[in-house]
Amino acid sequence: MKLDKIDIKILSELQKNGRISNVELADLVHLSPSPCLMRVKKLQAEGFITGYSAQIDVSKLGQTLTVFTEITLRNHRQNDFARFLATVEKIDSVIECHLVSGGYDYLVKFITAGITEYQTIMERLLEMDIGIDKYFSFVVLKSPVVKSHLPLDAIFDNEAEADRS
Repeated sequence: MKLDKIDIKILSELQKNGRISNVELADLVHLSPSPCLMRVKKLQAEGFITGYSAQIDVSKLGQTLTVFTEITLRNHRQNDFARFLATVEKIDSVIECHLVSGGYDYLVKFITAGITEYQTIMERLLEMDIGIDKYFSFVVLKSPVVKSHLPLDAIFDNEAEADRS
């Protein structure tokens, strides 16, 4: 499915407000409600929309700790990566895990109840012998910029410009 500007606008509006009514969404993207709903259903069926969720202000829930952890594996065979990923996917405190280029293999984001819980998780990972060679922890003190939506308009405008070149 090739996305057009209306599809991008629908996705952009839905990630800002997933609870918007179809009538309101249709108005924002300059469609009548029926074609708008058809497009949303097609975007869902094609896997562009993977779900809807509430955004939670974690600070309102109580004390939490966010830690970004650089992890380097001892070996770099396919099964080493697979074993590591299979383990971290099961850890509820792992919010994000990215395979990255550069001086380490993974950048992992943890949100825990505190430093003791984080350290317990890391010690358990090391004891499991899943191939971790070394890790570096970066405790988040403050998050002045956190965005929950992708800049779809900017991304797709740049793609359109590249296609025209």
